[in-house]
Amino acid sequence: MDTGLILTVVVIVVLVAAVAAGAAFAVPWQRRRRLRTRFGPEYDRAVEEHGDRRAAERDLAEREKRHASLQLTPLSDSSRRQYEQDWNRIQERFVDSPGEAVREGHDLLARLMSDRGYPTEDDKQRITDLSVEHAGTLDRYREARAISERSSAGEATTEDLRAAMVHYRALFNELLGNGSAAPGEPGPADRGDTAAR
Repeated sequence: MDTGLILTVVVIVVLVAAVAAGAAFAVPWQRRRRLRTRFGPEYDRAVEEHGDRRAAERDLAEREKRHASLQLTPLSDSSRRQYEQDWNRIQERFVDSPGEAVREGHDLLARLMSDRGYPTEDDKQRITDLSVEHAGTLDRYREARAISERSSAGEATTEDLRAAMVHYRALFNELLGNGSAAPGEPGPADRGDTAAR
């Protein structure tokens, strides 16, 4: 065999190996980037909970797979209007009964999730399912749940309860299809008035 031919074959083999190695590196990197983009802060939370990036990424990929199997449906216009009216009624109650309004807000949010097709029996699974499309507001939902639990124990201030309503409203608006209230954005519960938005 000619030396030039052997050298050409060796160079081709080295190039193919380099491309394969680059592809093997690029695929996990692209997957990681896609998961970080999709899950945002939930990605970092999963890594912290699992203590291992690969385990966290497997978990997040499983969440996507489970979420794809859910039969999520949009609301009809009349259902959306009814939910908005119910939410406004709950916000109006906040002035006189903040703890009760927060409980009602949580219950209404759970009903909305169920009507959209999310399983709601298990709070942990609910959070896992929501993380796929609503990762940006999930920490706010978690904080609202924590405040709601403190309220049940009589340990939440009115300001805490106001924050819970704002946090619940962010996810409520996303599920309703209205977008999300930005952190700190004033709404009727924030201002203490009862005007419908």
